[in-house]
Amino acid sequence: MHDDSRLVLERINRFLAERITPAVYRERIPLSLTAWEAPDEPVPFAEAVEHPFVPIAPGALWGKPWGTTWFRVTGTVPDAWHAASAEPEGDDEGAALAAELVVDLGFTNAQPGFQAEGLIYTPDGVVVKAVEPFNTAVPVDAFTSGSEVDIYLEAASNPDVGFPWDWQPTPLGDKATAGSAPLYVLRGIDLGLRDVTVWELERDIITLLGLHAQLPAASNRGAQILRALERMCDEMDPHDVAGSAATGREALAGVLAVEAAASAHHITAVGHAHIDSAWLWPTRETIRKCARTFSNVLALMDRDPDFVFACSSAQQYAWVKEFYPELFERIRVRVAEGRFVPVGGMWVESDTNMVGGEAMVRQFVAGQGFFQREFGIRATTGWLPDSFGYTGALPQLLAGAGIAQFLTQKISWNDTDRFPHHTFLWEGIDGTRMFTHFPPMDTYNSDLSQGELALSDRQYAEKGAANSSLALFGHGDGGGGPTREMIAAGRRARSLDGSPTVELGTPESFFARAKAEYEHPPVWSGELYLELHRGTYTSQARTKQGNRRSEHLLREAELWAATAAVRTGAEYPYDALAAAWSTVLLQQFHDILPGSSIAWVHREAERNYAVVAEHVGELVDEALTALAPSGASEAGILVNAAPVAVRGVSALGAGSPDPAPQTSVHRDGDTVVLENARARFVLDARGRVVSAVDVRSGRDAIAPGESAGLQLFRDTPTKWDAWDVDEFYRRHGHDLDGDVTLEADEARAAVRVSRRFGASGIDQEFALAPDTATLEITTSVDWHERQSMLKFAFPLDVRADRAASEVQFGHVHRPTHENTSWDAARFETSAHRWVHVGEPGFGVAVANDSMYGHDVSRRTRRGGGTLTLVRQSLLRAPLFPDPEADQGEHVVRSSLTVGAEIADAIAAGYALNLPLRTAAAPIEPLVSIEGDGVLVEAVKLAEDRSGDVIVRVYEALGRRTTATVHFGFSVASVVQTDLLEDELAAPDGFESATNGLALRPFQVVTLRVRRG
Repeated sequence: MHDDSRLVLERINRFLAERITPAVYRERIPLSLTAWEAPDEPVPFAEAVEHPFVPIAPGALWGKPWGTTWFRVTGTVPDAWHAASAEPEGDDEGAALAAELVVDLGFTNAQPGFQAEGLIYTPDGVVVKAVEPFNTAVPVDAFTSGSEVDIYLEAASNPDVGFPWDWQPTPLGDKATAGSAPLYVLRGIDLGLRDVTVWELERDIITLLGLHAQLPAASNRGAQILRALERMCDEMDPHDVAGSAATGREALAGVLAVEAAASAHHITAVGHAHIDSAWLWPTRETIRKCARTFSNVLALMDRDPDFVFACSSAQQYAWVKEFYPELFERIRVRVAEGRFVPVGGMWVESDTNMVGGEAMVRQFVAGQGFFQREFGIRATTGWLPDSFGYTGALPQLLAGAGIAQFLTQKISWNDTDRFPHHTFLWEGIDGTRMFTHFPPMDTYNSDLSQGELALSDRQYAEKGAANSSLALFGHGDGGGGPTREMIAAGRRARSLDGSPTVELGTPESFFARAKAEYEHPPVWSGELYLELHRGTYTSQARTKQGNRRSEHLLREAELWAATAAVRTGAEYPYDALAAAWSTVLLQQFHDILPGSSIAWVHREAERNYAVVAEHVGELVDEALTALAPSGASEAGILVNAAPVAVRGVSALGAGSPDPAPQTSVHRDGDTVVLENARARFVLDARGRVVSAVDVRSGRDAIAPGESAGLQLFRDTPTKWDAWDVDEFYRRHGHDLDGDVTLEADEARAAVRVSRRFGASGIDQEFALAPDTATLEITTSVDWHERQSMLKFAFPLDVRADRAASEVQFGHVHRPTHENTSWDAARFETSAHRWVHVGEPGFGVAVANDSMYGHDVSRRTRRGGGTLTLVRQSLLRAPLFPDPEADQGEHVVRSSLTVGAEIADAIAAGYALNLPLRTAAAPIEPLVSIEGDGVLVEAVKLAEDRSGDVIVRVYEALGRRTTATVHFGFSVASVVQTDLLEDELAAPDGFESATNGLALRPFQVVTLRVRRG
């Protein structure tokens, strides 16, 4: 052997590239091709095949952006191929040759799932398998048992919007601007005779080269591998690879047979295909991606009895059931076998930072409900590998939905701090602990290469205490799933010296092993904050506003529909509510709600939210009408769907408001003053709030010399435009205080401020309602800036070391200082309806009706001293992937409450998000709570349509407390249930005899009430 290993490797790599790989197919025969291009959106198989197909040849241009071309492929398998064309199953290498359809639609070397893809059908419309980049072959025996080939190929000419990830504006993300020029060149659709022995040899060589690259340069094992590979080259005939492939395999058999050490890291490899329900493609394309991916998976299962695939997102199963029913029935069979494994238990892999509490519950109710109905099972493993951070409320919700363990991967993307664990107990805000793992491989799209296996071994944080990790293998994001090459790589690493050991398994088998070997894992308490993608709390404001308003409309509709059903016998609109929830849950997917998808996706989302608003608004009106006595029309009746009383109107009811002293508005020199018995707010000539006095304490919440108002920042992240806000944005901002007009409206007790800047304009109204310490601010923006961020800043004269931010069913405290790198990295955070900062005895709440992004920090104020700066992020204007993101008109509402405790912040948040309505008659609450800080989050009828009333409550202040639930109707029985509405065998803090609750901080309790 030559002493220079570099030259030896060059020889081996060339031998692989020029001799082995070209010899995988002994022969290729072109097939006859005809085609029909769909004029617009995709059509079903039955419709497509009725159209006239015209001849097409390799080299032809095809496929406009987002188009669909159907190919008909015909030909004859040579008789000589039949004798040895059965592909081996599993490790059986007895068959030497396999006849295959080999397709190249013009694939590039870029990532699969982001370009052309195809789905093959038999002439009678049965789905066979997909063809995609790096997965181009279909065994002939999968679609014919004879010699004649006759298949249809539905080819999607999807543009690769992302590649080469240069973050430049592109018209390709919207069909209206993408153009019609063909994107692809058809390279060919052939019959190929695959030499299985040569293919297996190719797999051997790739595994050994990969392993060699991971071993120390001077290791004995590495030298043995290199010698074996060189011997393989020597002993094979380069002019007769087919005839000498078996000899080549024999030369490598010895080094492949050396087993791993007993101490080797163990990896459970689970087949997977992360399919984004929308991202750089619309949801209609996701439906087809699901069919392609799942057919690939089923084809692998047909040939490999050990292969297991885990798949989340009930929505994607539901799509396949609706549009590909025969394929769904094949999935059902594999689910029953335990090989096609539903995981996650959610409707989609949603965002978890911005989804509301009840909506997060419904993700599980809908997802687990579908799995139960269709497969007779419920998922036991939580599954969110790609969401952009994880709320501290999630462990309790996972456990309440029957989830026993949780998997994520995204925290490995942190840009500042390395998360210290890979297997740990995640403790939520209520104290619930969830066994959690995130793969040290740092990917959910593994190909099980030796490089990735070695990375898992190197990075595994639990060395010495445990020794197992999980790997998700398969092409993902755009789907595609596992390939036979990946399975071959995993099999070769089953027990291979120098490599972690690999077994093909299920998520449950991994977690059982991990729990058994790691009895006392470390605990991580609170949210799993992703130190990246902080801009997703703000991008695509209309999508976020649609989500927030839909969540609250659905709350109202369910409350009043349930009240009407109980009180009047009105029909509860189960189907209409389920349809609306389905839309809202889908659009909470982690690339839709975060605002990181192409224009097509967000324009569609906006249209869908408009439909939800119309239809659910009608349900609210119908229910309130049913609750009014015939002919009733009382004046001044206000409807309050919030769980807190407002202006004397009870929670969850309707009545006449208490009279209250009015607010006055008057000029004082260059300033305008709004005041009532509770508070006094002053705006200066720039339209900025320079004083906010709480009358009770006499404290001014605005720091001396400062003012609250709008600020504009340059927003040019290093990469991931719609996703990221980089820390340096803070160096490039200024107050918006020029070109202002200000008008006091005494009749409406409001101040109106108008300003122009750049290409944009903003109108604001500041109003102080009677008997409140809350300044309500409506901001109307005609936004035409680019790569800019608009914030509303509140510089507060409060020394707060931490801020409370609302999350699902509670709140989290985050430091306002930057003592550690973890604190500094948390410079943009998510909050739901409110943020609160305070000192003992005095606090301030900042609330909103549709924004999520905030930054809260300690700052030096003008003239010295410190202040606490709370800023709401109102709008961004990224250029990728949607170059028109956020352009146009927006209306958002904020509020500033002085002298506020946490309870006041909660009330302010509900006031903005559940504004009072008018009604024709008073409504007595269906449910009421006796006990401070315990709030009703949902009132609805049961999912099983039994007519039982479901009431969900939670402790909101973060303290142990007791409460009693009262019902405004005849009750036969009350039981505590899990989130899925199944009775708990051991009620948690609920005393049914008295309807009493003993709650821990932030505990969620669900009650099922049978009517008497």
